[in-house]
Amino acid sequence: MRKLFPTNKACIFIRKNTTMSEKGEVDLTGAKLNTGVWLVKVPKYLAQQWAKATGRGEVGKLRISKKGNQGKPEVSFTLNEELTVIEGIEDKTVSAPREHPLTMQTVGGQTLAVFTEMSSDKIALEGVVVQRAECRPAVSESYMKLKRLQIEESSKPVRLSQQLAKAVTNNYKPVANHAYNMEYERKKKEEGKRARADKQHVLDMLFSAFEKHQYYNIKDLVDITKQPVIYLKEILRDIGIYNVKGTHKNTWELKPEYRHYQGEEKTDD
Repeated sequence: MRKLFPTNKACIFIRKNTTMSEKGEVDLTGAKLNTGVWLVKVPKYLAQQWAKATGRGEVGKLRISKKGNQGKPEVSFTLNEELTVIEGIEDKTVSAPREHPLTMQTVGGQTLAVFTEMSSDKIALEGVVVQRAECRPAVSESYMKLKRLQIEESSKPVRLSQQLAKAVTNNYKPVANHAYNMEYERKKKEEGKRARADKQHVLDMLFSAFEKHQYYNIKDLVDITKQPVIYLKEILRDIGIYNVKGTHKNTWELKPEYRHYQGEEKTDD
């Protein structure tokens, strides 16, 4: 009979064709020791109970009997009694089964190994998997009760409606209209108030502006002309060039045939 203790190492098993290059350095001391390990599948509740064992507390005992069916050894795991209490299911306390027989399986021609994460960039080989097994709980009254409560818990709806006796005052209250929505509506109304001026009048304002500066973004031109953005862009496409890259990205300038700048604002192409 062997006593089993929890470990604070994070172990993983990796198939033969899995790349390990992204993990960096690999400690292969375990390969020299030729250590054989078992890969055992356990129920979820059993793993959760093991995690409750503090420090290196004993979690149970493994019994290996050489006198099994057809000459094969019988293997079983007995959970420590203090770890059988399961809490948190419908505020009820149920007991986990203690006895867990192991169904032994062959590795099946696969090459599996167990590695331990030593750090973020280093892992160590713990050993090669020589035996696979599945740990199953022995059918008992406590196990059937546990399964029934687990099924009832999983079938509960995630969201529940609840009637409040009074208004909630210590939490966020619904807002009729958010600030960004109000700002959007304000801009939309302001845009709608801008009446389209005569095209020639808009052109005069644009030429006058471009005599002072060579580059403008669309926001500044809207402020100067007081025209709707869509209408203004239609006119700008006839007389201007929109810069999509370079030093003056996202700005407008006049086409070469329309350019006439004052003083130092004139630049050579």
